Amino acid sequence: MLKSIYLLLAILGLVLPYSQFIPFIFEHGLDIKLFFAQLFANKISGFFGMDVIISSLVFWTFVFAEGTRLKMQNLWIYIAGNLLFGVSFGLPLFLLMRQGQIEQQNQQISY
Repeated sequence: MLKSIYLLLAILGLVLPYSQFIPFIFEHGLDIKLFFAQLFANKISGFFGMDVIISSLVFWTFVFAEGTRLKMQNLWIYIAGNLLFGVSFGLPLFLLMRQGQIEQQNQQISY
């Protein structure tokens, strides 16, 4: 059940932000200067921009600490997912795979 929720959240975390980003790309191309100008255009958008940046740093720390503890492989994939698609995709994807790792380890212990 928990894995299904994480999967749904990862899909939403990919689709919803990109529903805003793709039209920007079509209209302006990959204009990084304009992207950051609009991201920090006012105090409210700056608030959200800073929140996402700090959340990403916390997420990266969590991925490496928890992933190492659970002996998960290819932790770079979750960082790449975060950088390419956002923390709203990377975090639930990591939690989905983490849950699978925990369930797998629990099965091995019960044998």
